[in-house]
Amino acid sequence: MEVVRGFTANAAGSVLIRCGDTHVLCTACFEVGVPRWREGSGLGWCTAEYDMLPGATNTRRRRSREKLDGRTQEIQRLIGRSLRAVIDFSVLGENTIQVDCDVLQADGGTRTASITGAYVAVADAIGVGLNNKWIAKSPLRDSVAAVSVGIVKNQALLDLNYVEDVAAEVDMNVVMTGGGRFIEVQGTGEEATFDRKQLDRLTTLATRGIKELTGIQEKALRKRVSAGAKRGR
Repeated sequence: MEVVRGFTANAAGSVLIRCGDTHVLCTACFEVGVPRWREGSGLGWCTAEYDMLPGATNTRRRRSREKLDGRTQEIQRLIGRSLRAVIDFSVLGENTIQVDCDVLQADGGTRTASITGAYVAVADAIGVGLNNKWIAKSPLRDSVAAVSVGIVKNQALLDLNYVEDVAAEVDMNVVMTGGGRFIEVQGTGEEATFDRKQLDRLTTLATRGIKELTGIQEKALRKRVSAGAKRGR
């Protein structure tokens, strides 16, 4: 697991997150104004876009040029919901944080890696906003991270790769705050049903994993980042 901040120079927040063989570039940009339906409210907004580069998987994937497929729409909505859960929009004011998550290489867990990396990018973007006096204080109420868990051959696994994910009888994505509160739990019995004991086992495993991820995020944010990633509006 590796989180590289300041990976590109122009975005206010730019993070390359590597989770095994899954690599995702997450950027966060400050934009003046909010969507029309939000204007005049005094509240900010955060939205996300997600996609895979054509060479991210072992067979070339076509670029999303016009209509996004259902999976892509689902994932980018999940990323947006997850980030909005930890942002105080009254503090952000009528500004928008636009997040983009581009999968460079995929081996399972792209949505969870995107959320975990995007939080760090957003935190950096907010730091740029504070330095430039676009906002008076940080609107972040907590951190957010996500991880996959599943049952493969009756064994509970954390952070499944592609091979494990395909073979999983039960597959689950869990999004939590750094304070230990759930934002979203997506669980599916792919090949079998699961009982309450297995559900508790998986959420306990996910909680442990997210605690580790939160520590990695905090460590990454304590590091100094190059002066290149100071723009963004």
